[in-house]
Amino acid sequence: MSVSGRQVALGVQAMLQTATGRSCGYGTAPTTASVPTGNTIPYSVLYELGQASFGPPFGDADADARVLLQVSSVGTTAEQASLHADKVRQAFLARVPGSGHFATPINVAGATVIGRELDADEGTTVDSSIYTYVQRFALTMSVPNT
Repeated sequence: MSVSGRQVALGVQAMLQTATGRSCGYGTAPTTASVPTGNTIPYSVLYELGQASFGPPFGDADADARVLLQVSSVGTTAEQASLHADKVRQAFLARVPGSGHFATPINVAGATVIGRELDADEGTTVDSSIYTYVQRFALTMSVPNT
């Protein structure tokens, strides 16, 4: 069974909005009606970059996948974009001290996130006075074969 890229992206989008307190667009900038802060900068934009599935051994009902996502943190200054990127990184990777569990859950319908990592941290670029800090994250997903 494969992982729904859309369901993963929706789970990550909800997690980022909760953890950062800022809007996160899905493939585009947030709209003025986006929750929680509309299109007010800083915000982030989430992009699906594909996935690789790896099969279970014969007789195993579960399958796993590695899902790549890009998060672009947008600001009016390099510092603002970098600060928002720090919040995004924290949301993905922070753990509860002493437990090893991730501090912010990512809820995905039909799958379980079993691993997270920073795949690439490309830093800041500027275009027409808008600064963007790009990060790529990899999620390892487990999907029960039902």
